[in-house]
Amino acid sequence: MLNQFYTLGDYGEARWEEKKSLFIAGASPVVSEAEAIEFINDIKIKYNDARHHVYAYVIGENNEIQRFSDDGEPAGTGGRPVLDVIRNCRLKNTIIVVTRYFGGILLGTGGLIRAYGKSAALAVKSGGIVKKKLYRKATIFLEYGELGKVQNFLATQTGCRIKNISYTDKVTITCHIEIQRIGQVEKWLNDLYRVSGKITFHENLYETEKLNRE
Repeated sequence: MLNQFYTLGDYGEARWEEKKSLFIAGASPVVSEAEAIEFINDIKIKYNDARHHVYAYVIGENNEIQRFSDDGEPAGTGGRPVLDVIRNCRLKNTIIVVTRYFGGILLGTGGLIRAYGKSAALAVKSGGIVKKKLYRKATIFLEYGELGKVQNFLATQTGCRIKNISYTDKVTITCHIEIQRIGQVEKWLNDLYRVSGKITFHENLYETEKLNRE
């Protein structure tokens, strides 16, 4: 699993008009090629009176799956510009479909490339780019007297995300620790704070961080 990657936070949609041609772009996070194909088909059904549904998608930790289609537009004028938007934003697990309604005026190669790229970029902006960061779920068992200093340490010094604190005969903290800081956190708790309890690690998972990238 990657320590971090960028993707879309939600579905985004944008419209762009170029010389009376209307471009409607939809962008969405996806987790599989099957989901991407389903998204494409849904767009085609939604705008079934349009002639062109250009698309591109990138899926996989190492971008193993990359597909694009000009869907009847001149070669290289539709799918490639949309794919370039995904690549330039460093997005993974992302699908963009741009539907075009012809306005009666030919745009030419350059005009098509600009319009498809512009509408795709606006859809990405609408959906919002997020960072997915890898964490490991952990359970920390403490004595009551140790809670204050450990809770403060986790929240202010480690970037850990505390999810729950339960109270029985001991205090149990459930938190998510950044994957690259696990050894550091464990060492600090044992050496610096000398807590009497123990840490139990569980599964890895991704947390989402919103970004403000233009």
